[in-house]
Amino acid sequence: MLDFLKGPILAFQDFLALAGRAFLNIFRRPHYFDDISIQMDTIGVGSLPIVILTGFFSGAVMALQMSRALSTYGATGQIGTITAITLVRELGPVLTALLVAGRNASGIASELGSMKVTEQIDAMRALGTDPVQKLVTPRLIATAVVLPLLTIIADFVGIFGGYCVACPLLNLLTPNQYWTTSYRAIEYNDLSQGLLKPFLFAIVIALVGCYYGMRTTGGTQGVGRATTQAVVVASIWVFVLNFVTTRVFVNL
Repeated sequence: MLDFLKGPILAFQDFLALAGRAFLNIFRRPHYFDDISIQMDTIGVGSLPIVILTGFFSGAVMALQMSRALSTYGATGQIGTITAITLVRELGPVLTALLVAGRNASGIASELGSMKVTEQIDAMRALGTDPVQKLVTPRLIATAVVLPLLTIIADFVGIFGGYCVACPLLNLLTPNQYWTTSYRAIEYNDLSQGLLKPFLFAIVIALVGCYYGMRTTGGTQGVGRATTQAVVVASIWVFVLNFVTTRVFVNL
């Protein structure tokens, strides 16, 4: 039993060590601002189309389903409220994080894994460059900045998708009623919850992708294996952190 636990405990210890070094490097020079801007463009702008599409149709489907359920009780006026609260609290942060994990955690793991198996990371160390500061910290900072912004865009587009279903398509509400109820439904607790979650998700996604990329072994097969592990582990941690964060805010 103890031998079975040695591997996961050692892996978690290495992950915490990498995370600690990455966070400490935020306050150390050099800062590699060019790498940060490149990663922000790759992660943020590159993920924008799929985030917009997913957010729009998530809000549209939610409004479509709620219209049928609420019409039974004559409460179709609450479609905007339910759509806004669900997107801001849960669906927007989680869906955006899963999309970024699938697109960018895999990309980070494969990129760093290829550098590891071709000994480029060892060459960095030989030249006196800290690989964690050059490769991990810029990706951590970039993901932590752009993921909350992507979540805000996904939330707004999702609410707009709900408007397109509730008003022009089904004629259940007037535009003024929909936007007024959506706006008034969102409280400061919802906004803080909807922005804190993607920030925590971003940290986990970036660090998991970098961790599996930096420990890649076994040539090209190892790169593929590291990419798969990064996506799976990052997605699982998104759900775990979502539950923990929601539990905290429910108590508040």
